[in-house]
Amino acid sequence: MRPVALTPSQNLQTLVENRRIFNLHNCELNVFESYREAYDVALTFPDFVITSMVRGKKVMHLAEAPAFDYLPGESVIVPAHQTMLIDFPEASEANPTQCIALAVDESYIRSTIEYLNQYYNSDPDSKTQWQLHCNKFHFDNDEEVTALINKLIRICSSTDKAKNVYADLNLKELLIRLIQSQHLEQVRNDMQSGDNASRLQYVMRYIHEHLTDKILVDQLCRKAYLSRNHFFKWFREQVGITPLEYIINERIKLAKQLLSNPRLSLAEISQQCGFSDVNYFVRLFRKVEGITPGSYQKMQWLG
Repeated sequence: MRPVALTPSQNLQTLVENRRIFNLHNCELNVFESYREAYDVALTFPDFVITSMVRGKKVMHLAEAPAFDYLPGESVIVPAHQTMLIDFPEASEANPTQCIALAVDESYIRSTIEYLNQYYNSDPDSKTQWQLHCNKFHFDNDEEVTALINKLIRICSSTDKAKNVYADLNLKELLIRLIQSQHLEQVRNDMQSGDNASRLQYVMRYIHEHLTDKILVDQLCRKAYLSRNHFFKWFREQVGITPLEYIINERIKLAKQLLSNPRLSLAEISQQCGFSDVNYFVRLFRKVEGITPGSYQKMQWLG
């Protein structure tokens, strides 16, 4: 997350959850800041809200879930009218917490989901409808989500006369990416059941069972009974990324698991993850994770 300018001290209304509000047609951007230690601070929104930590640390208490640390680079989604209880164990004037909250109109979310189900539910065998679930409410921001949130902050806080148009486009993409991420996780969970209930589950199971092998796109097309062009379009609609990007991401996840084993060399891990060239593996790992696999491995050992 890019830094957001703190409220000038002379403009602070309170030292706990000081709030700045930027209203747009379909959403409301809130910037919250706390400058002193506090506990059990209640916060409720009348709309669905997407929150992201920018600086500092909070401890969140949501519904019946266990309390968890909320740190920069993470997001939490909360349904309308659900009260959050928030602790600020480390907040101070020298180390304030800062969090943004995007409150989104329910009808806007509903129309976005209806649009997805009407135009991008192209797998007739799928039993899964596009939905926005709040059961997976705490997650790390990926590169795309971070970029969209940063852009929305800049748009909402700007004086551009067209900001409602720009915000609408970026907000819709943010919602779609969140829904796609949850949709993908649901497909993964269903895949574990052993039932090839949909074409997407069948293709994804094949990918996961052959991560250590060379996976050809033509093989995936045959598994999906689609031409190459239709397969790429269909996969991206369902998952949000290309088949190659998905395979790389899954191989990097596998590599991170293997890097916790100090007995394995980078060459061995590279081969076990389906990369024939260790240098290519290192480049991809650094691109996805921001550090080299060697540095990541050392961090695991130190941990």
